[in-house]
Amino acid sequence: MGSLARLSADVKQYLIVTGNYWAFTLTDGALRMLVVLHFHDLGYSPLQIAMLFLFYEIFGVVTNLVGGWLGARLGLNRTMNIGLALQVMALAMLLVPTSLLTVPWVMAAQALSGIAKDLNKMSAKSAIKLLVPGDAQGTLFKWVAILTGSKNAMKGAGFFLGGLLLTWLGFHNAVLAMTVALGLVWLASILILKRDLGKAKNKPKFTQIFSKSAAINYLSGARLFLFGARDVWFVVALPVYLSTTLGWDHWSVGSFLAAWIVGYGFIQSLAPQITGKAKGKVPDGRSAFAWACVLSVTPALIAVALHLDFHPEQALLGGLLVFGALFAINSSLHSYLIVSYASEDNVSLDVGFYYMANAFGRLLGTLLSGWVFQRYGLEACLGISTLFVAIAAIVSLALPEHKVVANSTQ
Repeated sequence: MGSLARLSADVKQYLIVTGNYWAFTLTDGALRMLVVLHFHDLGYSPLQIAMLFLFYEIFGVVTNLVGGWLGARLGLNRTMNIGLALQVMALAMLLVPTSLLTVPWVMAAQALSGIAKDLNKMSAKSAIKLLVPGDAQGTLFKWVAILTGSKNAMKGAGFFLGGLLLTWLGFHNAVLAMTVALGLVWLASILILKRDLGKAKNKPKFTQIFSKSAAINYLSGARLFLFGARDVWFVVALPVYLSTTLGWDHWSVGSFLAAWIVGYGFIQSLAPQITGKAKGKVPDGRSAFAWACVLSVTPALIAVALHLDFHPEQALLGGLLVFGALFAINSSLHSYLIVSYASEDNVSLDVGFYYMANAFGRLLGTLLSGWVFQRYGLEACLGISTLFVAIAAIVSLALPEHKVVANSTQ
């Protein structure tokens, strides 16, 4: 308690923002697992399930653009509280009777959830830029990796929680429990978060939402294809394949995907040590290229094993673990580079633009995950994943070889 009392006011506020982010991410992961498994039980096809998340991803694209501008004008704490309120509303929308849970209604609830999620992510990721000196790049990489890794650990715990709550409480009661819990977090946040962290000195114009930095534009392009490569087989195809083809029950699917994401988050937090921080190195464009090249091999090998029927279950699960570890390092490198490249005064604008590309990649991957899996199977999803990672690697070649702090909104 004494150590906490000695922390600066900005650091205390950031710790609260991080706690809010964790609470939100827990419910977001649980909600995704609840929706996938519950609507699969109701007889929805993989493509129909993917369509339920369409607005979630579309509004994530829009929110990251507009949210970065709002964060710069209003302060990151206010955008965080708005995000929490919208997630409570999204959960409450799913408390209607099952007969009223139509596709348009669930898509509307997911739209609110998508807006909420990206307001929270943008707020948390932008705040850390303001707490680390510009010449302490090793420290910046470390703290970004810890934040990103812990967030994904919470998301994995949410996947586990979603499968558990669906098994124990059923869909309606599970959503009710999450609505009440996150509502309490939101009320506490309103009372505690009072500082205008991240509020720009000069109010940015709305026309400044698009980045003018070449480095940020290229990094955003690489991020788009990187996350499209993950979600094209992870969002819909994988849980449905585990449930139908391999015969796993809800508990097993939720638990395995939860463990995968927790492990993924743990590797992300170790990325600085893995990539050479102990030797005084920080990542640059060549690092992003090299790690993307290594990652691209994994989905290709899994697809070949499935095609040849070579121990398909073991190949899929083992390959997924390797993919998760390599993807975690790639994601952590990107997360460091965007915070490093971003302009300090209008950091939320640059981070918002970058996560707009991230959301567009998830949107593309989600739609392809349902449609390609339904038409051509998991092998085709893995083939597209390989292609997308290869494109991300090629785009990364255009990134600076040494850290460049881009004044992208000047």
